[in-house]
Amino acid sequence: MAKNLNKVQKITKKENIIKHLADNRYAKYQYEISETIEAGIELLGTEVKSIRNGKANLRDGYCSFRDGEILLLNVHISPHKNVGSFFNHDPLRNRKLLLHKKEIIKLKSNIEKKGMTIVPLSLYLKGSWIKLTIGVGKGRKLHDKRQAEKQKNIKREINSALKR
Repeated sequence: MAKNLNKVQKITKKENIIKHLADNRYAKYQYEISETIEAGIELLGTEVKSIRNGKANLRDGYCSFRDGEILLLNVHISPHKNVGSFFNHDPLRNRKLLLHKKEIIKLKSNIEKKGMTIVPLSLYLKGSWIKLTIGVGKGRKLHDKRQAEKQKNIKREINSALKR
């Protein structure tokens, strides 16, 4: 009986481990993110291997709705090296995001607001599952970006002054 408990404890500890695989820092600069959601992704075997090797690029990615589903578009996952071209995947193919129906409806209602969009923020390994954090955001204008950069520099100067 004690052996079974130890196995359960080891499994729960392993599931809580999160390893970041790719980030989209450009999205945080380009958009003002108001809400984030964790989603699963429908992937092929060679895509999983490539993502685990760090060959994913989220920079130009965005999400779109089709037939009651949400799709991840324009995310580049490089083809796996050790597989022939016949069995490999298309690097820019559309990938289905795995969300509950209520979450999809909520996201769709947020998008209908003026200027809102859904962008991928980070790709990470949670236990043995590959997860994606998506954010609902509004595009920043040039003056908003300048203001955010000023605030960032002011915080940096204050922190460096406090350390001295």
